[in-house]
Amino acid sequence: MQVIDAANLDYRAVNEALRNAETDYIIKNCCGQRFIAAGMSHKNLTIEGIPGNALGAYLNNANITVNANAQDAVGDTMNEGKILIRGNIGDAAGYAMRGGKIYVQGNAGYRAGIHMKAYREKFPVMIIGGSAGSFLGEYQAGGVIIVLGLHNDNKRIVGNFPCTGMHGGKMFLRGCCDDIRFPKQVTARRAAPEELDEIREYLSEYCSDLGYSAATLLSEPFTVITPDSKNPYKQMYAAN
Repeated sequence: MQVIDAANLDYRAVNEALRNAETDYIIKNCCGQRFIAAGMSHKNLTIEGIPGNALGAYLNNANITVNANAQDAVGDTMNEGKILIRGNIGDAAGYAMRGGKIYVQGNAGYRAGIHMKAYREKFPVMIIGGSAGSFLGEYQAGGVIIVLGLHNDNKRIVGNFPCTGMHGGKMFLRGCCDDIRFPKQVTARRAAPEELDEIREYLSEYCSDLGYSAATLLSEPFTVITPDSKNPYKQMYAAN
């Protein structure tokens, strides 16, 4: 495995080194460099330190593990692959992602999963271990978002205005979520056993990666949110 010491490198130099690498690699002393691994294919990358905005943007069948926090726009428009964050992430994670997986051990900022959409055989999945900020799943059109609320100290699992403009896909929130206000164009209900079966594989992988028990997580109730209108924007912006 090739090692890149990013201590004295700007983002251009880091990404140039990645493009020239012929094997898997590890970046040490990362500190805010942007666009790391943008468009990367068929490689494995481990990052020690905190990557900057747009980590793994346009990712195409590659794997990234970050042993710390990450900043905004993780997995922006990613196509395939996996990003594992052993910490928290900033805003707009998974913006317009159309495939692949983003697994976060900690919390996510605002607008995670905005414009997430499935594309042909591709199916995007985002799992957030802690809580998510406001506008989670805004304009979601496909894929699955799962929020587990681990280590949350009884705080709300999501912020304000989740699922605004949602018109496809599903969202699963661990718990009953009676304290969350959802928009009119979605339906929130307790997930049935067959619906939990849809996410069992992803949760098992997440727990294997991060040392949790899938059986323990699935022993708690989940709330599933789905769109119930083909024209959510009419309900949002037009008078009845």
